[in-house]
Amino acid sequence: MLGVNVVAAATDAEARRLFTSHQQAFALLRRGTPGQIPPPIDDIETFWSPAEKAMASQSLACSVVGASMTVERELHEFIELTKPDELMIAALIYDQAARLRSYEITAEVRERLRVEERKVSVPAAVWAETKLH
Repeated sequence: MLGVNVVAAATDAEARRLFTSHQQAFALLRRGTPGQIPPPIDDIETFWSPAEKAMASQSLACSVVGASMTVERELHEFIELTKPDELMIAALIYDQAARLRSYEITAEVRERLRVEERKVSVPAAVWAETKLH
């Protein structure tokens, strides 16, 4: 089982804005001032130092942030790279409604990925059977 942060929204820009809550929380923890999830901000670059940005980028590397199609593409790439048995999805999002919507979008993506997986695996299984017989 692998964990991945997923922040999904109607647009890539909105998802990136929502993700700033997680980025801020990470920086605040590193500063020794943890607390509740902060609200998103418009410009994360004005919030943190280059060193904090580098640490957060490394620590949050297993994050997928974007609109539905971006999330689908990046989750597919993550799955292809890591080959997990299961994924545990986390979403550190300040606004409850936005968090729920993110999970809904992620569930829709999961279903599309399942359909795609079935399309790919059936011909592969048929090919394997014909080679064995």
